[in-house]
Amino acid sequence: MEPLAFLRHFGSSLSAERVQAVLALALGLYHLILISGIVAVSTMEMRLTHLALTTTLLFLCKPLSQRMRVVPLARMIDFALILGAVGASLWLLSRWKSIAFSGGLTVPGDFYAGAVILVVVFEAARRGVGLALALIAATFFVYPFLSPYLPGLLGGRGYSLERIVIFLTTDTQGVYGIPIGVAATYIIVFTIFGSLLSRLGAGDFVFEISRRLTYGMRAAGAKTAVLFSTLIGMISGSAAGNVAVTGTVTIPMMKREGYAPHQAAAIEALVSTGGQIMPPVMGAAAFIMAEIIGIPYVKVMGAGLLPAILFFISVLVIVHLQALRRGIEPASERSGDPRPTWRVLLDGSRFIATFALLIGLMLTGYSPFKASLWAIALLVVSELLWTRDFNLAFVKRIAAGVIDGSRNVAPISAACAAAGIIAGAMSVSGLGPKAATLIEFASGGELWIALLLTMLAAIALGLGLPTTAAYLILATVVAPALVKLGIPVLTAHFFVFYYGCLSTITPPVALASYVAGGIAGADINRVGWTAALYGLASYALPFAFCFGPGLLLQADAGVNLVAAVTGIGGVATIAAATVGWLRGPLPISVRAVLGAAGALLLIQEPVSSAIGAAILITVWLVRKPRPPVGLADDGIKE
Repeated sequence: MEPLAFLRHFGSSLSAERVQAVLALALGLYHLILISGIVAVSTMEMRLTHLALTTTLLFLCKPLSQRMRVVPLARMIDFALILGAVGASLWLLSRWKSIAFSGGLTVPGDFYAGAVILVVVFEAARRGVGLALALIAATFFVYPFLSPYLPGLLGGRGYSLERIVIFLTTDTQGVYGIPIGVAATYIIVFTIFGSLLSRLGAGDFVFEISRRLTYGMRAAGAKTAVLFSTLIGMISGSAAGNVAVTGTVTIPMMKREGYAPHQAAAIEALVSTGGQIMPPVMGAAAFIMAEIIGIPYVKVMGAGLLPAILFFISVLVIVHLQALRRGIEPASERSGDPRPTWRVLLDGSRFIATFALLIGLMLTGYSPFKASLWAIALLVVSELLWTRDFNLAFVKRIAAGVIDGSRNVAPISAACAAAGIIAGAMSVSGLGPKAATLIEFASGGELWIALLLTMLAAIALGLGLPTTAAYLILATVVAPALVKLGIPVLTAHFFVFYYGCLSTITPPVALASYVAGGIAGADINRVGWTAALYGLASYALPFAFCFGPGLLLQADAGVNLVAAVTGIGGVATIAAATVGWLRGPLPISVRAVLGAAGALLLIQEPVSSAIGAAILITVWLVRKPRPPVGLADDGIKE
C-alpha cells in the first residue's frame, strides 16, 4: 500500500470519538501515575502538560459552535488551536528552567508562546464553561492596559503587552498558578474517582439506601431525592450536571407523589446545589480553597460540616411542610428492589469501604489526592473480588471510568486557567487591594453593608458559571475585601464560596433550576424563583458565619454546640415561614414574624436567640393544629 493511501485509510478508520477516548485515557493514567509517585516531575512541568492535554481534549470534544460542528473551517481552527496549545507548551517546557534560574530573563519566543497560550485559554474557557467566563477573564486581562485612562482609584500606571503576557505565562502567579495546580492534582483524581463509582454502580446503591431510609415517611420520594442528590452531588462537582444525572429519577418520583412540577424541579435544583457544600468532598472548589488559604483540606472539611447539615435540615423541613400543605400522605406499599436491606448493604459494602477509607485517610493526615488514589485502588480491587470476573469487559468499565473523569476535568481546568489570568492581572496591576478599598469605601466601614455588597457581587459574578469557576473568581476578586475588613480568612472564603454555589439557583441565570425545569416540564423562570425561595435559609447562613464563629466550628465546644442548636432552630423556622405552614397554614403576617425569628436565631447572640426562640414558641402554642388539607402555593384549596 502506498504511504498516502495508508495515511488516508488510517485517518478514516480512526474516528474522532476514539481519538478523544485514547487521549482522555492517557491523560487520566498520566496523572494517576504522577500522583502515585511512580514518576516524578516538577510542579511547573505537571501544570504545563496538564493544561496542554486538557485543552487539546476540550477542543476535540467541544466544537467551535454547534452550527459549525462539521464545517471544514471549524476543524481547521480546532487543529490550529491544538497545534498552538501543544507547540507553545513544549516551548515553555524547554524554557521554564532557564527563565526561573536567570531571574526572569526571557527571549522573544517566550512572548509569542505565551500569547498563544492566552488565546488557547480564552477559547477553552468559552467552549468549556461559557462566554461569560471568557469575557470576565478578558476584562481583567485588558485592565492593565486601560488603567492609565481610568479615573480615581481605578487608575494606574499601565503596562506593556509583553510584560503582561510574560508575567501570566512564565510565572506561577498567572495561568500556571494555584488553580491549575489544584486541577492537575486534587480535581482530576476526584473526578476519576467519581466516574469510577458511577460506572461500577455506586449511584444505584446510594439511591436504594436513600429510598429505604425514607420508606414509610410522608413525602418519602422527595426525601429520597434530598439524600440521593446530596450524596451524588458532592462528587459530581457541578450542580447543573448533578440535576441532569439525578433529576431524571427524582423529579418524576416527586411529581407522582403529589408535588407540582415546578416544586419538584426546585427541590432537585436546591439539593443538587447543596451537594457542592457537603463534606467530605464538597465538589472541586473546596480543594482550591484549601490551597489558596494554605490550610489542610481536613480543616476546610470540618468547617463546612455544620453549615452543610443546616442546609439540608432546612431542605428536609421544607419538603416535609410542603407535603403537609399539599396533603401528601405516606406511601402504603413498598415498591422497587425486593432484596432485604442486609443484602443491599452487603452488595454495596465495597462502596461503603471505599468511602470509609477515603475519609479515614484524610482524617489521619493523608493529602486528599493520595487518599483518593488509595480509595480508587480499593474500589477497583474490591469490585474485581466481588464480581470475580476479570475479563475484557471489566477492563473496559475501568477504562471508561478513567475516560469519563478526564473528560469531566477538561472544562474545570479551562476555568482554573482563566482564573489564573484574573488573579495574575489583579496581582500585577494592584487591582486586588483597590477592589477591597472600593467595598470598604462603599460600605462606610459598616460590616453588614460590606457583607451585603459582597453577597451581591458574589452572586452577580457567579451567575451562569459552574461552582468551581464562580469560586475561583470570587476568591480572587471579593474575598480579600472581607479579610481587609477583619473577617477571618477561612470565614471570608466560605462566605463567597456559599454564594458562588447559590448563584446556580439565583435568577435570572439559574443554571441548575433551568435544567431541572426542563426535566420537569415546568416554566423555568417559576422554577428559578421557587428554588431561590426554598433556599432563603441558605442565603442567610453566610451572614451568620461572620457573626458567629461557632457555625463553622471555629470556637470552643460549648459555643459550637449552642451554634448548632440555634442554627437548627433558625433554619427550620425560616423554612416554616417560607412554606407558610406550622401546625396549619400561616397568614403572610405570621410568616414575616417567623422569618424574623429565624434570622434572630441565626445571629448567634444570646439576646437575639432568646427573642427568636420566644417568638417561635409563641407561634407554635397559639396556632391550632390542622390536618393536611391540600393547599396550592397561594393558599387556595385545590
